[in-house]
Amino acid sequence: MFLGPKTAREIEPRRTLDPIRTSTPSVARSLDRSFSRSMFTSSTETPELSLGFPSAQMEEERSVARGAVAVAACAAMAVFYVAILYAPTLVLRLPQSKSLNSFMIRRFICVSIASVVSLIFSALILPKGSWELSHLSAAYGIRADHMWQAVVYPLSLTSLMYAGSLVSKSLSLLSSWKEDEHDVSFCHVKNISQRFLDWVSSVASNVLAWRNYVVSPLTEELVFRACMIPLLLCGGFKVLSIIFLSPIFFSLAHLNHFLELYWLQNYTFLKAALIIGFQLGYTVIFGSYASFLFIRTGHLVAPLVAHIFCNTMGLPLLPSRGKGLMNVVSIAGMIGFLLLLFPATRPSMFNGKTDNCSTTILSSQLKLIFRNERLLIYPV
Repeated sequence: MFLGPKTAREIEPRRTLDPIRTSTPSVARSLDRSFSRSMFTSSTETPELSLGFPSAQMEEERSVARGAVAVAACAAMAVFYVAILYAPTLVLRLPQSKSLNSFMIRRFICVSIASVVSLIFSALILPKGSWELSHLSAAYGIRADHMWQAVVYPLSLTSLMYAGSLVSKSLSLLSSWKEDEHDVSFCHVKNISQRFLDWVSSVASNVLAWRNYVVSPLTEELVFRACMIPLLLCGGFKVLSIIFLSPIFFSLAHLNHFLELYWLQNYTFLKAALIIGFQLGYTVIFGSYASFLFIRTGHLVAPLVAHIFCNTMGLPLLPSRGKGLMNVVSIAGMIGFLLLLFPATRPSMFNGKTDNCSTTILSSQLKLIFRNERLLIYPV
């Protein structure tokens, strides 16, 4: 027997005291969707209404649809992040940049636009409760609390992977100081200070330095961590799945380098494929680590400082023959990294509300913010 809309609105749904478990759709909205679906069922089938609460089959279909919406949205943001780089010449028909500075500044503007568009786009897809500024900033990991923990702990943890590189650079610097130890005059110290200031000035005026240490880390972490991971969590994906799925979108943003190497720099197909293949492997590994930091800490600053540090250091020094001390230091650093990976990112250290932190901060924050709501796009 079909339950009419008027009768349904008079029935109050059962409520729970747990805010995380509270059912977010209203009874009328659920019944309206059930009524629209019942129009497409045969007369022999009995629609499952259960007083406004979806059946297990309907919930499973919605879960699949939510996951598909989240994946499609993430793929769209990744493609848009890359495609907009070529919009000035292909869409706006602007002339090619004549200098490196103008070329990079044009790209800085493009990725900044892509980041803003992605933030707005993800906010529109996330549940209604996320439209408030405080909810959005928490979902995106943009927080002012526990700032020093979000900087010091991830940076220290990441530096363990570069233990061999850091020791090697320190020994080289110490060796250069020993060569000049006979000259400790005021003029020598002044020259060293002047060379350091000149280096800082050259880095600050270098457009490539701005790309590697400011623009790329900030925009990539905003799009590929802050925008995508909350979508995937609200889409029903498990944390472990997101850690390995999110880097795939991150690696898509680097596929354009293959075309640039092959078409613009006249690399052979094999050489370009090998270079980009190695780069993609590295970005997948780092993307997994950055996603892990973001989910565990709930802080965008955590993967951001790790990203900047890795761009500064390059690839870590791996064990090799003929480098006994460096090999020991590198292996010790890797072991320390694995041992401290979870203790150094314990969620309770990055959030004062420890009662809401079980495995990750971000997933707990999303549950409290959205109260178990799902993506706004429902299956028809």
